[in-house]
Amino acid sequence: MSLGAHLIELRKRLFIAAIAIVAGAIAGWLLTELFVWDAIQQPVVNVARVQAEAYAAAHPGEEVPQVATIVFPTISSAFDLRLQLAITIGIVISSPVWLYQIFAFLVPGLNTRERRFTLGFFLSAIPLFLAGCAAGWFVLPNIVKLMTSFVPEGGESLLTAKEYLDFVQKLVLAIGVAFVLPVFIVLLNFAGVISAASIIKSWRIAILVIVLFTAIATPSADVVSMFMLAIPMIGLYFLAWFIAHLHDRRVERRNAEVFAEAV
Repeated sequence: MSLGAHLIELRKRLFIAAIAIVAGAIAGWLLTELFVWDAIQQPVVNVARVQAEAYAAAHPGEEVPQVATIVFPTISSAFDLRLQLAITIGIVISSPVWLYQIFAFLVPGLNTRERRFTLGFFLSAIPLFLAGCAAGWFVLPNIVKLMTSFVPEGGESLLTAKEYLDFVQKLVLAIGVAFVLPVFIVLLNFAGVISAASIIKSWRIAILVIVLFTAIATPSADVVSMFMLAIPMIGLYFLAWFIAHLHDRRVERRNAEVFAEAV
């Protein structure tokens, strides 16, 4: 294909991806009103309810203060929040479409071996990314509970809606991306860039990096949540090493057979 044909093909792929994202954003706008925002703010609601019950039990007859609540400081905050959520949901919902468009645009320039690697990457990366997002969502209530527990008695934690949503998105997306990193390790091994021996040789450094990452991704002193994220990531690292080990052994056997035939 000529350069002009490539540009036309790229425009076509981008247009299809954009249509899919817009359609997903429309669905996300409706889903936000139905249950998405309720689910996001539920950890704060639960914390406020539990702490209010504890205060009422400790101070019977007194007015129960509002410990934690989500506020919208400007007149357009609610609209901006809903629009941000709709776009995020639209990108997630339409991910199979725009990921396929990327793959379809790249495939004609790849050989058979590269196509197989790329397809394997997409098919394994998407489930791992979703699993990582689910893990981040699972530890979110513990983090919210711990961080709001530092509010002194009689104080009130006013959580700005946008900042709270950014916190949730960064936590969930960071863990999702972290779960995909072992796929890159396997992909680099299959491409011949790194060996299984070098992967297992660096296991101490890998565990240290994973623990530090989970400590940063869970911005709290909640050790339980940190290890709940670190343990599956460490397991994925060793799984990536095991797959790379099997691949290296197969390559060695094939090379030995080719060398014996040549001799």
